[in-house]
Parts: sequence; C-alpha cells; structure tokens
Amino acid sequence: MAPLPDDPIDALLTAHGLRRTQAARLVLGWLLAHADTSYTHAQLQLALQHETDQGLDRVTLYRLIDRLTQVGLLLCRVDVHRVRRYQAMPASVQATPHFECQSCHRDSPLAGALKTSSRDLEKAAQTAIEALKALGYTDLSMDVAVRGICRDCAADEASRAG
Repeated sequence: MAPLPDDPIDALLTAHGLRRTQAARLVLGWLLAHADTSYTHAQLQLALQHETDQGLDRVTLYRLIDRLTQVGLLLCRVDVHRVRRYQAMPASVQATPHFECQSCHRDSPLAGALKTSSRDLEKAAQTAIEALKALGYTDLSMDVAVRGICRDCAADEASRAG
C-alpha cells in the first residue's frame, strides 16, 4: 500500500530531495519519535531491530544516516570518546545550547536554564560566525554542547553507591 502523500515523514524526505523508501521512512520516523536522545550507528540499528521488528543491514543504515545528515534532517555529533551520535535535527537549529548526558545520552536544550545568559551566548556565536565568514567560510552553523551526567543518572549512581 502506498503511503499517503500528506505523510509528514514523506513530506520531509521529498522536501530534502530524498527518495521515500521504506528504510528512509523507518529511520527518520523512528528518530523523530525519539528526538530527545542521540544514538550511535550500532545503537540505532539495535533499537530499530528490537522496537520495530524491521532491522536494516549496517551498510544500508550507514548510507541512509549519511544522506539524512547531509541534507540536514539528522544532527551528527562526536562525543568525548570520538564516537559519532545521531539524532533528529531539532526544530530550533539556531545554535541553541544543549546538554548531552554521557551516561544515558539524552540531549536536552539549555535555553530555558540559561535565560539570563542566552543573549550573551547568541552574541558570542554570532561574533564567531561573522569572524569565520570574513575568513571565507560559508554555510556556517554553531553547536554549543555541554556534556556531563544529568540529574537522573547522577541520582541513580548515588543510590547505587549509597
């Protein structure tokens, strides 16, 4: 059965010049449904296999993740261990600061927590982007990441230790 033309996943894929394959719909749909967490390739492959009963071979998944990242539908971050992690591109892709838990890998926006200094962060980001543009760099965006252990994971660790 063909997907409905007004399907939001299909609309995103079409708008970004990608084919609306079953694999593309599966991966993008799943990542959008779990947008608060970033995944390694292996974690994503395992999650898709367990939660949807529709596994993808690793090469197909690598290629698909690469295409989705190239067109801006996925965000790729390299963590402190130099491991690539992927997640659905947040709607507000304006270099908003975020916190990545190094234990559970949830990704949380920090704009609300940094209200008083968010204007300073915006100014610093804009200054850096303008300086790079003056040097000839183009198509710039900025990712402000704070990494550590979130409250939930810290509390879990404390209760296990105590």
